[in-house]
Amino acid sequence: MTSGNDAAPESPLFSATITPHRSLGRKGFIIVMCALGGISFIAGMIFLIAGAWPVMGFFGLDVLLVYWAFKANYRSARAYETVTVTSSDIVVRQVSHRGATTEMKFNPLWVTLEREPDPEFNAGKLFLVSRGKKFAIAGYLSPKEKDAFAGALQAALHEARRGPTRSATA
Repeated sequence: MTSGNDAAPESPLFSATITPHRSLGRKGFIIVMCALGGISFIAGMIFLIAGAWPVMGFFGLDVLLVYWAFKANYRSARAYETVTVTSSDIVVRQVSHRGATTEMKFNPLWVTLEREPDPEFNAGKLFLVSRGKKFAIAGYLSPKEKDAFAGALQAALHEARRGPTRSATA
């Protein structure tokens, strides 16, 4: 049972979840590992037949190291960031691949979206700036995705600054 004074949750004006991009899916990973394992096995057998049997172990070690590197890369892909804008606040939640969470709340009336260009990599950084402090957002996005994200977020900020609007029902 709820009291009559409880506020209904606000519907978001903008909501996005940003995850790191990984170009190789599970099927591709299995294909790459099978191909690498097969090539290493064949090369190791050639060395074994030639009498250099210790070399075969190093080929297996190479496959193991590549497997470990891919698994570490996929583990880091568990990180994500959510950005939610309502008429009363902006919530940015960044979760690392280990589960460590950083959450920042901003008032949409006092926050600006700032773009900082990076000509060396043809990309830029996005920041939410409030009271002189910068908070980096959307670091996982490509330059084109950042432009689209910034445009949508800027539109949501303008909508939030307008305040809640009431629909006329007669």
